[in-house]
Amino acid sequence: MAPLKGAMRLVAVDASAAEAGLKMGLPLADARALVPALDAVAADPDADAHALAGLADWCQRYTPWTAVDGADGLWLDISGCAHLFGGEAALLTDLSERLAVLGLISRAAVADTPGAAWARARFSSTNAPHDGDKPWRVVAPGAMAKAMAGLPTAALRLDAVTLEGLSRMGVRRVSDLMALPRGPIAQRFGSGPLLRLDQALGVVEEPVSPRRPTLVLRTRMAFAEPIGTATDIACATARLLDALCRRLEEGHQGARRLILTCCRADGSIAEIRIGTSRASRDADHLARLFRDKLIDIDPGFGIDAMLLAAVEAEPLAPLQGGLGDVGSHDNGGENIARLLDRLVGRLGAGRVFALAPHESHMPEKAQRPASPLATAVKTAAPTLGFVANHESYAPTTPRPIHLLPMPERIEVMAPVPDHPPVIFRWRRHQHRVRHAEGPERIGPEWWLQQPEDLGREGTMTRDYYRIEDEAGQRFWVYREGLYRADMQPCWYLHGFFS
Repeated sequence: MAPLKGAMRLVAVDASAAEAGLKMGLPLADARALVPALDAVAADPDADAHALAGLADWCQRYTPWTAVDGADGLWLDISGCAHLFGGEAALLTDLSERLAVLGLISRAAVADTPGAAWARARFSSTNAPHDGDKPWRVVAPGAMAKAMAGLPTAALRLDAVTLEGLSRMGVRRVSDLMALPRGPIAQRFGSGPLLRLDQALGVVEEPVSPRRPTLVLRTRMAFAEPIGTATDIACATARLLDALCRRLEEGHQGARRLILTCCRADGSIAEIRIGTSRASRDADHLARLFRDKLIDIDPGFGIDAMLLAAVEAEPLAPLQGGLGDVGSHDNGGENIARLLDRLVGRLGAGRVFALAPHESHMPEKAQRPASPLATAVKTAAPTLGFVANHESYAPTTPRPIHLLPMPERIEVMAPVPDHPPVIFRWRRHQHRVRHAEGPERIGPEWWLQQPEDLGREGTMTRDYYRIEDEAGQRFWVYREGLYRADMQPCWYLHGFFS
């Protein structure tokens, strides 16, 4: 029950309540008058929506394309999937029987158009005697007009005002609307009734968006008896990976995102997601990434189907190994990519980062941490670069392999103001300079600064020097600001060379 139109009304009834004459929309007071022992429970729309979304995910055992229809319906696009279950009738039979085991009463229909399927599922009862008392209907291809003719106009998903207006005209069946001229109907009720009719009959396409993004590739495995042991789940995962990788190889593709879905016997699902730093179709490598997460799967009362989908893939040309490693795909940075994948799988995506280029010529801003599994991330070059006119350029001078988190101030002795230091002190240790190169001048990002900040520390021109002390240690230091009579510049240590 829920408040509706100023009164508590029934929003759903079970089979026993329906047999007692109760129906949706009936005021609670009238319902109690008919059934004094009525057990009424407050409606929870949020919980219902969550349960319906979970049911839509569970229905992926039949098709990867599922969508939620209102508060009590689902769309399933079974194009190209019905033959896996022995045909449309067999698929609907399996679906209705499984829902019945879960304690759910369902009505279903298959048709060429979403509108015809929706109408037959919700308004057909005895209009298809050849289907008997089954809770599903199958509309023959091209027979939408015949299947819709005897249904009420409410089967066209029209609003209450339009339905009332059509009823006053004597239009109570879809066949009545088909027989009327279209001009007067459009002039009086707008394009809504005719559009819904054309969509149901297939004259006009009706787009329906799936609940989840369309999958790139998908493999499926159903079991005669539910499985529940870790060994069985691992073996099934390996077989699914082999089948998926063969299809990836045929299409010269590699997976970047994979989702393993386990459909439990109680109608719930368990999902495992993995990602790779570069496209891969190596079944052994992908199996290792799944292996650490399979132990987290709770089989419940058993798993009766498993689905493996590549939700994101990229072109991947065939790789050829060297003569010493025939059949190996560990070329280039493949080993590093696999190591990254395993680290992300074990430590979590939020604990492993790669350096990605950033549009800034300031050394400490030229790179930013990013997830190594992100599709758009391109690992930064070993040398720090700068950006001009939206194009990245590598500097002509060497860059250190290690930068300090923040430049640290140093004390410097220089014979000439604009020359490199001959002695500097850093962290209470004195270093005598044996060799120096530079300067390399880097200007401030004045376009990102406020006028009142100009001239402050970190907002002035920098002159960088590469210096080497008597012990052979190599440093990257810079002088911030230019020599002026009223202010002496500051020196900083920014990084180290190998």
